[in-house]
Amino acid sequence: MGMPAAKALACLRVSVGALFLVFGEYKVFGTQFTLHGGFQYWINLFLQGGAYPFMAPVLKSFVLPHATAIAFFVAYGELAIGIALALGILVRAAGLFGLVYMLTLLFSANYPGAHAPFWQYFGASLEHLVLALCFAAFAITRRQDTLQLRRLWLRDRTSA
Repeated sequence: MGMPAAKALACLRVSVGALFLVFGEYKVFGTQFTLHGGFQYWINLFLQGGAYPFMAPVLKSFVLPHATAIAFFVAYGELAIGIALALGILVRAAGLFGLVYMLTLLFSANYPGAHAPFWQYFGASLEHLVLALCFAAFAITRRQDTLQLRRLWLRDRTSA
């Protein structure tokens, strides 16, 4: 009745890849995020109350002084993750990098406050935590269980 797990995971992977293609595309091919302060805007917004206390000094002392270079790294990283996931190429590496990226965003933007109950840490982080869990699943999936376009294409050619 249902879809095999490998196909369901592949659908999720391609969907997340498509999202990251969109995220990366507008950052790489536009200049607002990389060259005209878009990245710095978000970092400053995080510093106004969203960053975990251990992350704020990193954002202030390292990220902001190197904002343009890091903005390009983020833009091309998102695009690379999107391409890899959408095409099924280097899925485990894309999953690992995506997980690190989502955790970085989570700790930069989703701090609920020092006196928040434990459960609010999870509620505040849902926008990044759900994708982090998806990336973790992609990172731990065995290579032979990853449905790749190349493998599907070769299978179709050999059966014809």
